[in-house]
Amino acid sequence: MLDVADYELVWPPDLFAAEARRILARSPVNPDAVDLLLREAFRDDSPAEDVASPVPFGARGSESIVSLSAGEALAGLAEAAHSIRRFSVPRPYWPQRHGKAAAGPHLDAVRARDRFAGFVGELERTGYLDQAFPRSCVDDQDSPDPDPAAELAARLGLPGLWPLAPAELDEATFYGLIEVFHDLVARPRVRHLHSYAGCGWHYSQFSVTAGQEVYRWKVNELLKIAGIGYALAGTGEDMGRLVATYNDGRSGLIDNVLANARPESAGQVAHAVALFRSRSADAEYKRSAILTLAGVLEERRQLIKAELGTADEGALFQIANKFAIRHQRAGQQADYGPVFLDWIFWWYLATVELTDRVISRQEGTSA
Repeated sequence: MLDVADYELVWPPDLFAAEARRILARSPVNPDAVDLLLREAFRDDSPAEDVASPVPFGARGSESIVSLSAGEALAGLAEAAHSIRRFSVPRPYWPQRHGKAAAGPHLDAVRARDRFAGFVGELERTGYLDQAFPRSCVDDQDSPDPDPAAELAARLGLPGLWPLAPAELDEATFYGLIEVFHDLVARPRVRHLHSYAGCGWHYSQFSVTAGQEVYRWKVNELLKIAGIGYALAGTGEDMGRLVATYNDGRSGLIDNVLANARPESAGQVAHAVALFRSRSADAEYKRSAILTLAGVLEERRQLIKAELGTADEGALFQIANKFAIRHQRAGQQADYGPVFLDWIFWWYLATVELTDRVISRQEGTSA
């Protein structure tokens, strides 16, 4: 087993472990793919060099030391991912602790755009955009050069976006670019250096899933530091699109509901969530989201009555009926603010999750 005491993991543990398992699932395991993952996911090259070292691994001084293959080493690191120290920004220094300098990382709107442009440049350098925009090679002079500007214009309807000029981006274009590049990235798992005429690195064996996971993690960290109340969704029909964020546990409820939704209602629930957390969600979007969840609960009305009681069952549907949500009739109450719609949505979503659990329990499964 590798000695991980001096390793520092840059990637989130779950992200590293997931990509490691995907690489390990390919037989035979490609040592080059292991090497590139370790160089990218850890703070320095020590893990990659240790795995590539011809010196056997094991307890120092032991007479029975077992050599590890690249695959075995990666499997061990994936298993231990949550126990490996995470690389983080340094703790505040004296000027920061005593109010002489900014206490932590912060990005205003301009710096957030600058940081994003720098991140896209990093993606280009490390091969994450090579599947969308294959880089030229000195041995293939006849192939046309890719045109990122044309691709961005085709997707966003705006010319002249490449190369990125962050100072010229308005908010809508900035958010649009964030979503577009999510759909363009793919993580390369193998690279080789073409040294002839200084051609450089060439990348292959691309994974869209891994590339988008890495992209969402890094962009969402940037948005969080900048105090922007949106994040790229990682689940649901709006995956890869900017959605409103909730910092009080409600995001966890959404993730859990989407991950464990019943097959017969998964599409309806995902659609309701997408409507509600859309960046452009207004009262009508939210009302539609509630109506969709009400439809799911209507199908489970007998279950709710049996498990929660008649009074609770009646209250659930009385809210939707009385407050001009499901029907538009005279005498219904319609003079209420958007916060009321928020309350109903979260109540209904939590009830959907509850009934998912009850159904799974009745079937002898878990949710």
